Amino acid sequence: MTDATCDEFLGGRVKVFQPKQGFRAGTDSVLLAAALDSSLSGDALELGSGAGGTLLPAAARLSAAHLTGLEIDPAMMELSRRGIEANGFQNRVEVVEGSAASVPPDWQNRFDLVFSNPPFFESGAIQSPGPGKDGAYLESVPLRGWINAMLFALRPKGTLVMVHRAADLARILAVLERQSGEIAVLPVHSYPGTDAKRVLVRARKALRSGPMRLLPARCLYVEKGGPRTEWALGMQQDGRGIDWD
Repeated sequence: MTDATCDEFLGGRVKVFQPKQGFRAGTDSVLLAAALDSSLSGDALELGSGAGGTLLPAAARLSAAHLTGLEIDPAMMELSRRGIEANGFQNRVEVVEGSAASVPPDWQNRFDLVFSNPPFFESGAIQSPGPGKDGAYLESVPLRGWINAMLFALRPKGTLVMVHRAADLARILAVLERQSGEIAVLPVHSYPGTDAKRVLVRARKALRSGPMRLLPARCLYVEKGGPRTEWALGMQQDGRGIDWD
């Protein structure tokens, strides 16, 4: 059994079991879970669900939805299933073994929502991030292929949501603009006066592309070395969602 800690998310309302060493869910997972529409009552898929750092908070927020996590690492699946049981989500959350390179063929056009935090870096672009972290940070499937896998599983007019490096926004839009519409981008900065480090991207499959919406930027911290903003604390502690309107 993987050596793990039990960590509290959403102000203690959700328990997530994570490896003591290796990749551990943080701000990106909180952002992604908050970016999902809590009113969804259909089927949702997280591609690359890891130990459940996004999947379980998402399940708490989307209380009427059935959620599936697709994960390639059996150790992370074990931790995720421990979290599913600890939070009482057994009736509507499941984890399936697989990856962006092996989405089950019968999942085509199946899900109302597909969300993901894809690995950030192309293989060889950076040094190894450390034991247990390669799968979370280094692309095993190119970003284009990862987004196409998300779109494959998404039903027409369904919603795709992802968090990624702001530096890769052009790569993301190059894929989405040909296959989706109602694209919206939310830049996220560490604190005022800095470049955006992350982008949240939302789109709907098979709609006319139309103009992209660039939402007002948001900050995680009031200032360098300062406290978190009310916006960030609302997501982290209270489970507030992100307003895409």
